[in-house]
Amino acid sequence: MIKAIAIDDEPFALEVIRSLAAKVPFMQVAAYFTDAFEAIDYLAKEPVDLIFLDIKMPDISGIELMESLQQKPLVIFTTAYSEHAVTSYELNAIDYLLKPFAFTRFLKACNKAHEQLLLKQKNTHVADSIFIKAGYEQIKIVFNDLLYLEGAGNYMSFIMSDGRRIMSRLTIAEVVSLLPADIFARVHRSYIVNKNKVDRIERHQLHIEKNVIPVGGAFDAGALLRP
Repeated sequence: MIKAIAIDDEPFALEVIRSLAAKVPFMQVAAYFTDAFEAIDYLAKEPVDLIFLDIKMPDISGIELMESLQQKPLVIFTTAYSEHAVTSYELNAIDYLLKPFAFTRFLKACNKAHEQLLLKQKNTHVADSIFIKAGYEQIKIVFNDLLYLEGAGNYMSFIMSDGRRIMSRLTIAEVVSLLPADIFARVHRSYIVNKNKVDRIERHQLHIEKNVIPVGGAFDAGALLRP
């Protein structure tokens, strides 16, 4: 069961989420907030798995709210505006629902969150590796053998030190939540690197063995790669 909350300054929008979530058997929306600061207080006391979060709100935006949280649950952004889509994915959002959204689209976002939480639970007991699904196989990825990851749409390629490139149907947001932040850092909207494998850092790129990895303008590679 996913424990979620919903935050939106429009009561009608919250009612839509309430009615749609009631149809999803694995979804429990524990609280609804029109006041973002009340939601922040709630999150300080109550752990949740997922937030349905509006972006444009008075006083504080959904993006600013997420950036303020030390412990970040999974997030599905809900908004009537499409211009924040790129920023939302840089914040590792599981999905981005453009209002008004139908139940089928809402369910798809919930399923993505559910799958991500199941993967996370499966890998919590493993300290130095994770299992990922590649085709019909479950493949063990040892962190020390993983150089970097490259994203393309809903797929991630795991580039290994032995030359293998293992592809899995995962988004970059899903992968970020599975990998330990003390070992891996996101340096571009499409790239995650193993900090222990970086040989050289430049302004707009970094080097891992013979591979050149771009550094996105929204990411400070130097800050991300410091211990």
